[in-house]
Amino acid sequence: MKKKALEIVCPAGTPAALRAGVEAGTDTVYLGFQDETNARNFPGLNFTRAELREGVKYAHTNGVKVLAAINTFAKAGNLTPWHNAVDDAADCGVDAVIIADMGMLHYATKAHPSLRRHLSVQASASTEEAINFYQSEFDIKRVVLPRVLTVPEIKALNKKINVETEVFVFGGLCVMAEGRCSLSSYITGISPNKEGACSPASHVRYSQERGKMVSKLGNYTINSFKQGEAAGYPTLCKGRFTVDGETSYLFEEPTSLNALDMIPDLMDAGVTAIKIEGRQRGKAYISTIIPQIRAVVEAAARGDAVPSTEILHEITEGQRQTAGAYKKTWR
Repeated sequence: MKKKALEIVCPAGTPAALRAGVEAGTDTVYLGFQDETNARNFPGLNFTRAELREGVKYAHTNGVKVLAAINTFAKAGNLTPWHNAVDDAADCGVDAVIIADMGMLHYATKAHPSLRRHLSVQASASTEEAINFYQSEFDIKRVVLPRVLTVPEIKALNKKINVETEVFVFGGLCVMAEGRCSLSSYITGISPNKEGACSPASHVRYSQERGKMVSKLGNYTINSFKQGEAAGYPTLCKGRFTVDGETSYLFEEPTSLNALDMIPDLMDAGVTAIKIEGRQRGKAYISTIIPQIRAVVEAAARGDAVPSTEILHEITEGQRQTAGAYKKTWR
């Protein structure tokens, strides 16, 4: 018997990316407003209110759902931007809001009780006690699990909770403690959990020094690259640093998550939806990845072997990929 296929949740950083995702065959898109209420608050990205309304209309006409990420933590004394984001997302007709902040979950529950609520990965809820708390207090319907759990751990967790689970399967990896992304603020004063931007472009510098390409954040050198070596974007968590005379990636290497070959296992573990990271990526990224993932999901639902997705290797960060915590090979 054919199993129910996993829901594909696709990033949409722009209206063009939303259309690309819909045309490529995604089930759902997630997006944010052009302000600090979402964790991808970069120039040229995200949606105005008018664009969201039009995007929701286009997606719904084609049978695709829209989720609004309001997943930063509100600032004390200035809750208005976050309240407005929840109100406007509801008014535009989104299918659910993705929220991390308890105060915003409380507001959404009271102000828009019929609006479906998903718990953002930024809440970093990875235990049955935490998830059941959010479910009982705010009636969340889905939790986006942080990227710290193995497949057996996810399977065990799904047996103890009564909400849907969504997991990342492809795209960039962050330090594996979502909701605690504070490194950027030490240099730039801007945090992805507050202002929604990590290592903002206004602080990024590249220069040639002693035959190497040097990337800097503010006045701090984050990395240096030999001739011909790909020069990545300077974020502190993926910088190379010299400690006790040894130079290495201290926090995390610039590599992408690719767990597509584990989709049958995630399906058996009771996962509802699989998520792609990359709201800062263009429509070409979306158009390439969605058909590949659709083929894997449909094959898994039929019980067939997972088809090759080698073509996606070219669009991974630094052309390097990992299964991340799903296998925890470092144990």
